[in-house]
Amino acid sequence: MNAADALQFGVTGGGSAAVKVFLLMSVLSFAPALVVSVTSFTRIIIVLSFLRQALGTPQLPPNPVMIGLAVFLTAFIMRPTLETIHSEALGPYLEDQVSAEEAMNRGGEAIKAFMLPQTREEDLALFFDISQSSRPSDSGGIPLTVAIPAFMVSELTTSFRMGLFLFIPLLVVDLLVSAILMAFGMMMVPPQMISLPLKISIFLIADGWHLLIESLARSFHG
Repeated sequence: MNAADALQFGVTGGGSAAVKVFLLMSVLSFAPALVVSVTSFTRIIIVLSFLRQALGTPQLPPNPVMIGLAVFLTAFIMRPTLETIHSEALGPYLEDQVSAEEAMNRGGEAIKAFMLPQTREEDLALFFDISQSSRPSDSGGIPLTVAIPAFMVSELTTSFRMGLFLFIPLLVVDLLVSAILMAFGMMMVPPQMISLPLKISIFLIADGWHLLIESLARSFHG
């Protein structure tokens, strides 16, 4: 290899590396939006927020603790999908085995493989109807522009349903305490003063954190 060929090789290699760095940085800049829109994070954080409201402790656990728990639980749930993206899309792209477009297509398919089992059929049908496009016979042909919003709407529905199941039993405790206080004529005593320790005690006796995290994790693999 002469000097000219070596120079050309160095420029080409450097340009390719620069493009890869630019593309990866562009993807990372959209990371917060991607975490919220195509992962399990939304369901987890909404259910945890419902739990705080149901217990009557809107500031406990603190927001950093809730977000940290949601992030790491999301990483645990999304690990198989992330491993697939790395082995089939990101890894081959960094090793110059596939083009950027092919890597993005492979990554999109891995994400859809996670999203579509969690997406309700009626939500998919809604966005196909709004876009006035026919649904492909193969799920692999569903575009991300339809799959992502349908997945997000399904996640909101599922998380609110799970939050309601959390809320009702604890709401019954509030109602019972209020009724008992009224029956004894203790109208000046705030019901929350009595119901809050009762709800926390019931939650702890039932090993509530274990059951809640198990339910959230299994809801994506069930």
